[in-house]
Amino acid sequence: MDNKSKKTYWPHMILGFLMIGITLGYWTVKHAVQLPVQEVNEYMMKYQKADLGINDILEKKRTFEKAYSMKLSDVKMMVMTDNIHSKIPQPDAVMLKKGKNHFSYVLTKKDGTVVNDANVSFLLTRPHTRKDDVMIERVPFKDGSYTTPDLEIDKAGRYTLQCRAIIDKNTIGYVQTPAYLKP
Repeated sequence: MDNKSKKTYWPHMILGFLMIGITLGYWTVKHAVQLPVQEVNEYMMKYQKADLGINDILEKKRTFEKAYSMKLSDVKMMVMTDNIHSKIPQPDAVMLKKGKNHFSYVLTKKDGTVVNDANVSFLLTRPHTRKDDVMIERVPFKDGSYTTPDLEIDKAGRYTLQCRAIIDKNTIGYVQTPAYLKP
C-alpha cells in the first residue's frame, strides 16, 4: 500500500524542463531575427569573395608594399591612449569634422617618385553597418595626390577610411585607417 500512495514528481519535472527549453528556444529565435546581419567589407569587397581569394590578395599586397608606399596626408590625427587591459595597441584615428571632409592619398614608389597613373578607389564606411557607405570607384589625381571629392559626414561615431590602389593586375595595395567624428 505504501508504494501506491507515494507521489513521484519526475514526470512533472521533465515536462517543466521541456517547456523551459521550448520557451528559451522561441525567445532566442525571436530576438535573433530582429538583429540585422551586416556583411564585412574587408579589402573593399564582399567577405565571401575576399575569403576565397585571400592568398592572392595578400600576395598582391606584399608585391605592392615592396615597390610602393601609400599614405594619407593633410588630415588631423587623434592620439589614441592605449587600453591598459589590452595588449593590442590602437592606431591613431583621423579626426573628422562635421560637414564636408576630403581625403588625400600620396602614392609613391620606394625611391620617392609620385605615381600618377594608378587606379585608386576609396570607401568611407562605418565598422558595423554598410548602410552609410560611400564608395568612390575612381579617385582623381590632382596636385601630387589622389584626392576624394568633399564627402558630407553628419553622424557622430567611428568610421573607417579604406583606399585601394591598383597598379597592374598583380600589384594591388590597401590602406585602412580608423576615423572618428566627435558628437
